[in-house]
Amino acid sequence: MSHDIDPRIYALYDDYCHTGMERREFLRRAAALGVMGGLAAAVGLLPDYARACQVSFTDERIVPEYVVFPSPGGSGPDMRGYLVRPKGDGPFPAVVVVHENRGRNPYIEDVTRRLAVAGYLALAPDALWAVGGYPGNDDAGKALQRDLDPAKVLADMVNSARFVRAHALSNGKLGAVGFCYGGFVCNHFAQTMGEELAAAAPFYGRPAEAGAPKDIRARLLLHYAETDDGVNATREGYERALTKHGVRFESHSYPGTQHGFHNDSTPRYDKDAAELAWSRTLALFAETLASGGAG
Repeated sequence: MSHDIDPRIYALYDDYCHTGMERREFLRRAAALGVMGGLAAAVGLLPDYARACQVSFTDERIVPEYVVFPSPGGSGPDMRGYLVRPKGDGPFPAVVVVHENRGRNPYIEDVTRRLAVAGYLALAPDALWAVGGYPGNDDAGKALQRDLDPAKVLADMVNSARFVRAHALSNGKLGAVGFCYGGFVCNHFAQTMGEELAAAAPFYGRPAEAGAPKDIRARLLLHYAETDDGVNATREGYERALTKHGVRFESHSYPGTQHGFHNDSTPRYDKDAAELAWSRTLALFAETLASGGAG
């Protein structure tokens, strides 16, 4: 994460990511703040997905493909996902990777490849498939996802999780990881999928609105940024409810980080925090998703 950017620019960028604010308006407001270098800093916060490629799509250790599968109750009759597996015969533990509020962008696809390199059958669904798929830029993706029926999007995500869990190359154990909106979806999985979900690692995700913590059977690993007022306002109540109902969870806040610190396509990325959070996530999956792993 760049510590040279004024906190007001970060706060404005957070508003831009999570509201209907358009890119032109974000840049105009950044310039109007009167911060030295504010406009340049704002431009620098916009994603550069070439930076977010840790595992090439041609990596010889993995087999990637796009798959289409039925999605009853979703935004359309079917869903499309980016499915990546390690080379080999399997079976492999399954993980569903849930994107932010703008569709399955290149950063999310790269995270999916990282999981395949680590030994997982990983699926990244695209909530925008019914309206043409991720459009190639986050502004248009954000607008498209905002216009979808939230309940139907959640149905698409649950159908995706069940698809990869039941895949012929899956060992039947399912984990989930998601970022921002995807973190919320991970919490939704935990509250609605019961024994179908073994583990979830939401990154800066709000609690799910449906269900109740007493229904959670999965192990949870909650990742929070230090500076993330909206999400962090929900943390204490959520953790109190999880504790009350005996849910197995760990919670970590990463000092000096902003919302989105795992996303290496923008300067919000914090390498040390992202790597620590990711190592904890892989450790959770290793403990819970291997064929003989604990549930």
